[in-house]
Amino acid sequence: MRYNPYMALIVNKDKPTASGPDAAPPPAAAPPDAAPATASAPATASAPATTQPAAPPPASDRALEVYSTRHLLRRIILLAVALLAVALVSLMLGRYTAWPHQILQTVIEHFGPTGAITDPKLDTALFNIRFPRVVVVVLVGMALSVAGASYQGMFKNPLVSPDLLGASAGASFGACLALLADLGNEFIQLFAFIGGLLAVLCVLAVNRAVRSDALLGLILGGILVGTLFSSGTSIIKLVADADDKLPAITFWLMGSFASITLRDMVLTAPLMLIGFVLLLSQRWNLNVLSFGEEEAKSLGVNTRRTRFIVIIAATLLTACSVAIAGIIGWIGLVVPHLTRAIVGPNYRLLLPTTMLVGAAFLLVVDNFARLLFAVEIPIGLLTSILGVPFFAFIYRRNMKGW
Repeated sequence: MRYNPYMALIVNKDKPTASGPDAAPPPAAAPPDAAPATASAPATASAPATTQPAAPPPASDRALEVYSTRHLLRRIILLAVALLAVALVSLMLGRYTAWPHQILQTVIEHFGPTGAITDPKLDTALFNIRFPRVVVVVLVGMALSVAGASYQGMFKNPLVSPDLLGASAGASFGACLALLADLGNEFIQLFAFIGGLLAVLCVLAVNRAVRSDALLGLILGGILVGTLFSSGTSIIKLVADADDKLPAITFWLMGSFASITLRDMVLTAPLMLIGFVLLLSQRWNLNVLSFGEEEAKSLGVNTRRTRFIVIIAATLLTACSVAIAGIIGWIGLVVPHLTRAIVGPNYRLLLPTTMLVGAAFLLVVDNFARLLFAVEIPIGLLTSILGVPFFAFIYRRNMKGW
């Protein structure tokens, strides 16, 4: 049975005495002139038992109880249920309101053998607009959140976000280049994805040139490459047509899920799943890396390989997110801190829980973006407006963990 710190200690007074040469000497006999015990004295066995009030558990035990396995499992289950509830509400809300029984009936009819659809408008709204959008928002929220949490653990810095190594800047440059050339939506996403990967490859090349400190080389390369691609984006905006191309570039840079289709979901989901699997496979290594480079090496962790896998996976997730939805800031910075306040700093639980929290958070923000006004608000603006005060509150309460 596992030891319970709150259980009262029971001491058995009738312990057997030791025998042999090491036995303790017997108690001294009473002197002959000692007064015998009076009969009026109550016997010890018949004395009423007195119960002492149990002392409250110390503060350290209460803190450990918060992060016990049972409490953490309960919180993760509640977060998963909350994500499903938010996803259902997102399917219900819109210009064409649908109730849960209508959604269930439409889903049964859509996949049924007869193919008869009672409400064709609701079927089109669910399977061509809302369902792909909800799935893509969930994937992007998970991707940006888990990439930010992984970078914060690898760099041991609470202010790190997924765009540290220039992936967002490179993806923005590629997308703006495609918009300037008046290419289609597929080429915009392709150019953005290639631009994000190219930026991180340039960062890795700069890191090879800086041989003194691996983390310093990555940060320095990210600053240099990010500034370079941001300058290229500014040049594209400068030469773009002010009546046609410039508004499209500006709106794309602010981020939006308005043009998500079922094809976008099918193309993006497999790449993101690869990134999720790679990052989740490095949870234990990220725990060890948080103690420092030398400690990780002494425990047998290949730090160079771990950093390479984390960078490739986080870049893949960030590039896919920016390619499909534009620039969405503050998700990868705010959500990991919020998740640490829920499940603690253990990356074995932090990474999967961050994915749940990030997906639910971005779904809520996207609902506000598309329903708050008659015109849809760019999701990047809303995440910045909500993220700044939220991050200040969360970081103030949890900065001692760093």
